[in-house]
Amino acid sequence: MKATLVFWHKDRRQDGVILELKIHEVAVSTQYPDGLKYRLICKNLASGKLVLMDNHHPKGHHVHLDDSESIYLFRGLDALMDDFTALVHGHLGVKI
Repeated sequence: MKATLVFWHKDRRQDGVILELKIHEVAVSTQYPDGLKYRLICKNLASGKLVLMDNHHPKGHHVHLDDSESIYLFRGLDALMDDFTALVHGHLGVKI
């Protein structure tokens, strides 16, 4: 199965924030047991502050806050989007 784009949004806002959300449906495998591959990023160009959530192999689900990285407990797409929105608001002070 090829990756199927499920959702994509990219925006460069006037306040200097870049937002890109990309979610693909992929074949269920040991690398992607949830059948999803995603990359959600929000960066403030002025401050350099960053929120990035992704699940590439071999790391699996994880989140980057600037230079820090931690494991992310994936609980479905709705929770992923809610968690990303909360992190962006809390870490960057930006509402998306």
